[in-house]
Amino acid sequence: MKILLVEDDMPLAEALMARLGEADVLVEHATTGGDADFLIQTESYDAVVLDLGLPDGDGTRWLAQWREAGIEVPVLVLTARERWSDKAAGFSAGADDYVTKPFETAEVIFRLRALVRRSRGHAHPVLKLGDLACDTHGGTVSLAGRPVSLTAQETRLLMHLMHAVPGVVSRSELVEHVYDRDHEPDSNVIDVQISRLRRKLGAERIETLRGRGYRLRDPDAETRTPTDGSDA
Repeated sequence: MKILLVEDDMPLAEALMARLGEADVLVEHATTGGDADFLIQTESYDAVVLDLGLPDGDGTRWLAQWREAGIEVPVLVLTARERWSDKAAGFSAGADDYVTKPFETAEVIFRLRALVRRSRGHAHPVLKLGDLACDTHGGTVSLAGRPVSLTAQETRLLMHLMHAVPGVVSRSELVEHVYDRDHEPDSNVIDVQISRLRRKLGAERIETLRGRGYRLRDPDAETRTPTDGSDA
């Protein structure tokens, strides 16, 4: 998961980024609405954490502007404003969730993962494909009920593929969502990561579609014969 944190309080931002990093969440940071606007227009994020009291304008104004421009990235408002009128203004501008300061970082992480999961059409926190299961809350992966040990990057890559099932994910999309802008990988790094996942999960589980990207599949599904009630 890759998010954009829009927060001008540097001590708070640094503490939150450290905790999110420990939870294998990639974070890019903006201190103003203008900087956030540029990043949102040019980069791809799974979610945005938005403070309302920004030095160059109220966060709700920037949020409303993004929604008017058709930017549908999930947004979690994180602010000290507790009045119902402020919450109503945030939701009216297009917020998907609202957390007031002070807050528990674990709650922010859970809410972000839920926002991303639901934005991809998944209601349950555990994503499953055949005997492969990914716990989006705990960040754990199991295969046939047995835990699979993955690196942080392998986990982010697999989670992104799981969220996209049954769709195809391009190489460029994987790069955008698995690596931050300052550490974009060489051209063969994605291939290396995919190869490692195949060794750990089974070579047939990740399909390469030439010129399009990668897709997760259930290798056992193709061996199952549908029952149509006929003997023919």
